[in-house]
Parts: sequence; C-alpha cells; structure tokens
Amino acid sequence: MTVLEQPGAYRPAPPPAWRPRTDPAPLLPDREPYRLLGTGAELDPTLLRTLHGHLVRGRRYNRQATALTKQGRLAVYPSSTGQEACEVAAALVLEERDWLFPSYRDTLAAVARGMDPVEALGLLRGDWHTGYDPYEHRVAPLSTPLATHLPHAVGLAHAARLKGDDVVALAMVGDGGTSEGDFHEALNFAAVWRTPTVFLVQNNGFAISVPLAKQTAAPSLAHKAVGYGIPGRLVDGNDVAAVHQVLSEAVERARRGEGPTLVEAITYRLDAHTNADDATRYRDDAEVETWREHDPVELLEREMTARGLLDEATRERAHEEAEEMAARLRARMNEDPVLDPMDLFDHVYAEKTTQLREQAERLRAELAAEGAEENGEGDER
Repeated sequence: MTVLEQPGAYRPAPPPAWRPRTDPAPLLPDREPYRLLGTGAELDPTLLRTLHGHLVRGRRYNRQATALTKQGRLAVYPSSTGQEACEVAAALVLEERDWLFPSYRDTLAAVARGMDPVEALGLLRGDWHTGYDPYEHRVAPLSTPLATHLPHAVGLAHAARLKGDDVVALAMVGDGGTSEGDFHEALNFAAVWRTPTVFLVQNNGFAISVPLAKQTAAPSLAHKAVGYGIPGRLVDGNDVAAVHQVLSEAVERARRGEGPTLVEAITYRLDAHTNADDATRYRDDAEVETWREHDPVELLEREMTARGLLDEATRERAHEEAEEMAARLRARMNEDPVLDPMDLFDHVYAEKTTQLREQAERLRAELAAEGAEENGEGDER
C-alpha cells in the first residue's frame, strides 16, 4: 500500500471545471532571438528595398530632431537611434484601417506610418498636447506616462471587434513599461477577451537608467506572455526583416480572431534617454560601441549588398532623399508657429464641460486685459 492509498492520506483535488486548460509549451518564445539577416533565408527584394529607404530616412530623422533640440527648437527629444528597425517594422506591418499606439520614443514609427514629421514633434516642441489628428493616420497620441496607452489599445481593439470592424491595434512600449501595472492590466484583459492586439516591447536594456536585470528575473520579457495565456515571441530587434516578419504574423493572427501576441524585440538605444540624460553615468562607451557593430541600418545594407540589391548609386540616392527630408524638417521647424492659447480648451472633450467653459472665459479675459495694456489702454499707475 502506497502512502496515498492509506486511509485519510492527502489527495490533491482535481482541477476545477472552470480553470482554463492551456498547454504552455506553444506559448513559450524561442530560446534565442529570431533572426533572418545573415541566415540565408529567402527574403523579398522589394520589401528589403522599402525597409532600407525607411531605415535611412529614420536614422536621418533622429539625428535632425536631436540637432533641433540642441538648437532650442524642441524642448526634448527621446531619440530612437539604434531602434529604427522596430520603429519602421511596426508602422509598415499595419493596414490603413489599423491603429498604432506609440510611446513618447516612437515618433519615427508615426512618421513611417505617413504622419507629417513636424506634427509628430508637436508634443515635444511644447506647442500641443498631441500635435496631430489621431484619426488621420490612426496613430494614437504619443504616450509620455509609461504604459498608460496599452489599456487604451486593448479597449479600442475590443470595441472594434464588437462593432464588427476588421481592425488590429499595435501598441509599442519599452522594457521599463513592462514594470507598470497598466502593462499587466492590458495583457490580462486582452488575453481573456482575445482582443486583436499586438504588444511590441522594445527592450533597449535600460528604463532610463535602470538595467533590465533590476526590473525582472524572468528569462525574457517575452516569457511573461505565458502567464496570460498568450504567445510570446523573441526577436532580434535590429534585424528589420525578422521584426517585420514576426510582427506581420502577430498582426495576421490577431486579425484572424486568435487573440493577442507579446513580442519582445532585443535592441539598443545608442543615444542617451533624452537630451536631458547623462547616459555615461550608467553605461560605458565600450558597451555602446559593441552595439554599434549590430547597427540595424548597417546590418540591412550588408545583407542587401551581399544579395546584389544595393550598389553605391542606390545607397547614395537613399541618403540624398533622407537629406532632402531633413532639410524640409529644418526649414519648417525654424518657423515660429502661430499659436492660439484658446486651443487649449478645444480638444479635451467633444463638448466642453462647465469647468472648461469657465476656465476658457477667464483666460479670454486675461488675454484681453493684456492686449489692452500693450495698446496703452490700461490704467496708468
């Protein structure tokens, strides 16, 4: 007689009928980040050329925006230099009807989706709360608070499915955002309701200055997916072809009604967190230089050159187009915008609340008084 066969022995209870029974094995990510470049995989030449053009323009866009910050034309700029592959791929895998939910570092993704570069910088310039019409290109407002936009992406995707709209929401977040409660709430809701949502975590190693090892003990951030009952994918975030393929598969899976996917892209932020950050306080130059050898632009150019898809003339043409884009951006950003303070109250709610109307009237009166003083119409003191 075994111990469990003895009278009164403890016997584990059977799983309750209401408990989900999901085999975790298919949900687990690969042990190593998925790659395509340098593997000899079959790749679409047209897609590679398209990706290359966007990467080159994206790199120039990052450098130009950083320069504008140093010139005082931007209040702050969180550069995505080194992360361009994630930015470009996230924008290009979506259909026109889909929605992109970017974080504050993802202005390049918004531009790659077709947004006016100047409008994409409106928030960072300090001119507007958003700076663009989210419905024009279906790009939600840039989210400065970490991960607060993730529940919004899930809610939109859930509402679209209830309405019968064939829409996928792709939400971008950094590794630091995965430590926020909003991240958990978004993934849990999305998983339970099988919303058509894709979560792209750009793991660039640091949440501002805190390394990933001080945020989580998980084998990878992609492993967190299994806790929600959804697939996790781990991809080389500097391999633009691989990121594009993994995100494309996740988007199509969501569109088929199979629920959300969590994608972790291993990448690196070559520049400081923002122009206000001193990155030398938490990482050394040797680490940065090591990642420069895995630069997403150079990785793709080496691959295309080896495949006979990129010659010197084609490369120069791509860089010339990038310079033309940068020149247009400089010229427009050097123009002082004409701003109306009353616009503050026009884009908060569809209909102004009583408090907003009262605040607008007070501001209108203050502006009128200031104008009267400037015109010499005020009381002499």
